[in-house]
Amino acid sequence: MSHLDLISPELKAKDSWQVAQQLAASFAKTAAVRDQLGGTPKAERDALRASGLLTLIIPQSLGGLGASWHETLSIVRELAKVDSSVAHVFAFQHLLLATLRLFGQSEQWQPWFEQTVQQRWFWGNALNPLDPRTTSVAQGSGYEFNGSKSFCSGATDSDMLVVSALQGADSKLLIAAIPSHRAGITLHQDWDNIGQRQTDSGSVDFNHVAVGAEEALINPGPLTTPFSGLRPLIAQLILTNIYLGIAEGALNEARQYTLSQRRLWPASLATRVEQDPYTLLHYGEFWAGLAGARLLTDHAAQALDGAWQQGERLASAERGQLALTIASAKVAAARVGLDLTSRMFEVTGARATTAALRLDRFWRNLRVHTLHDPLDYKLQELGNWALNQQIPVPSFYS
Repeated sequence: MSHLDLISPELKAKDSWQVAQQLAASFAKTAAVRDQLGGTPKAERDALRASGLLTLIIPQSLGGLGASWHETLSIVRELAKVDSSVAHVFAFQHLLLATLRLFGQSEQWQPWFEQTVQQRWFWGNALNPLDPRTTSVAQGSGYEFNGSKSFCSGATDSDMLVVSALQGADSKLLIAAIPSHRAGITLHQDWDNIGQRQTDSGSVDFNHVAVGAEEALINPGPLTTPFSGLRPLIAQLILTNIYLGIAEGALNEARQYTLSQRRLWPASLATRVEQDPYTLLHYGEFWAGLAGARLLTDHAAQALDGAWQQGERLASAERGQLALTIASAKVAAARVGLDLTSRMFEVTGARATTAALRLDRFWRNLRVHTLHDPLDYKLQELGNWALNQQIPVPSFYS
């Protein structure tokens, strides 16, 4: 049975969780092999296209499923349990749709949303504000982009790209939405990192790429209002759910191996491995850590839904409190995840390190992902609030 055999012709919002679970079960069967191979998870991306799940946050009035952020991020986490690379490009689909909604005008994002539903578009990312190599100059009534971008997650096999360039003497950030295969765009498959090996996070070159004025997200533009400032917070909460999903997936894999394959250490006073006190100690610590991170993460998603529903009524102080809530969840999920994905071998044993299982992929994926932006600076933001009552200054990472 292929991934596509799991998809019903017309997905309803109430069915999305069941479809996500079916896809996750299917993706799990090949996750270890695909981790070794790297490259584009083409079959899995096509399954997501066919599933209708790419339209989760698109309102029902525009043909989408109209899901909440809490519902959408729960599905991201469910996919991340078995395949954090596919979960990554799936999650960025919704981040990029949110970018259109938050930075653009309704006459821009509404048609893009409708075409995403009708044409089953997959959106790719070539925004990376930390890479200043792409520049923009005025060209007629629009712009011309030249340069390169790194860490362009999901760009390969995408239909549309969200791109950015620096414009003018003051290097103002210009963000736009354009077709992925427009003349002058070259997508490089040069992503070969130790983890997240199927996120297609390689580089993109722009050579005299034309960008229309109607494609530029200028009003309100990036981070100009508390509501448009939700974009980086959505990104941070997406990462948090991926971290948590990886950790939960690692626990599931470890448990199955412990119960079916782990040998009792000769010095143990237990008669069965599942009664060994040290094994139980580790699992207890894993469980407690995940329970706390899960509560913080779900609370943050519910708070995001509340802020999203406020729209332009959202106040700076409310946005700031949400940033702190998400930062707390991110710190917790990253720490428990890195601990669990490393210590899982203490409850599975030496034989679990066989390359055939590739259980190390959980740690590798999480280690790569948690370097997206330094955790130390999230703790600095939280410390500045705890000590000085200063909320985070909006940026693309806070």
